[in-house]
Amino acid sequence: MLNYDDFTIERATNLQHEMRKNISLKTLNKNITTIAGADISHDVGSSVLFAGIVILSYPELVPLSYSLVQGESKFEYKSEFLAFREVPTLIKAWEQIPNKPDLLILDGQGITHPRNMGIASHFGLLTNHPTIGCAKNMLHGEYSALADEKFSICPIYKGEEKLGHALRTKNGVKPVFISPGHHISVDDSIEIMLNTIQKYRIPEPTRHAHQMVNLFRTGQRKEGYFELNCQLPLF
Repeated sequence: MLNYDDFTIERATNLQHEMRKNISLKTLNKNITTIAGADISHDVGSSVLFAGIVILSYPELVPLSYSLVQGESKFEYKSEFLAFREVPTLIKAWEQIPNKPDLLILDGQGITHPRNMGIASHFGLLTNHPTIGCAKNMLHGEYSALADEKFSICPIYKGEEKLGHALRTKNGVKPVFISPGHHISVDDSIEIMLNTIQKYRIPEPTRHAHQMVNLFRTGQRKEGYFELNCQLPLF
């Protein structure tokens, strides 16, 4: 079982440098029919993690199934190293899904990271699966002033390299930050994410995952993999 509990920051940094060599920014699959969001919830100060992955149809965004697992990590949260705390439990949730979604969106960075190794890239490399990072905060790179209107986008650059996009998902609210994780291009990442926005700041896949893991953490959902009757609401 994957475990980073004994990793120092130096060892984690070295692993990121090694892993980044294998990131692919070529889109592996353009025919997407299922898309998923992944998120982690935990109680403040606790090492127990609650992971959830919710699969939706694409582009309709109808919830189809979800996977919930509980895990533990003693790797303390540190900016730039979120993957070492959260990925092992997320992979447990991933492994109990019988039919994998075409694409997974994670709540965090993709290549908009000082070593291009945000949680979406880390997870994508370990699973060899297409991933996108959708972060609520900027970590790495620069972008120009973004218009206030919904669906406004602006590229994120580091020097001459385009890493991702800032995306306004509601009029006048803070943007989210989109970047490829693995097996998808920068431009295809933003095109897909534009199709996942409805009436909330957070795009639908990661919004559903966030809500589901919080229900799990508070005892309102059970651990396991569950398929949904699409006639019923998820929440």
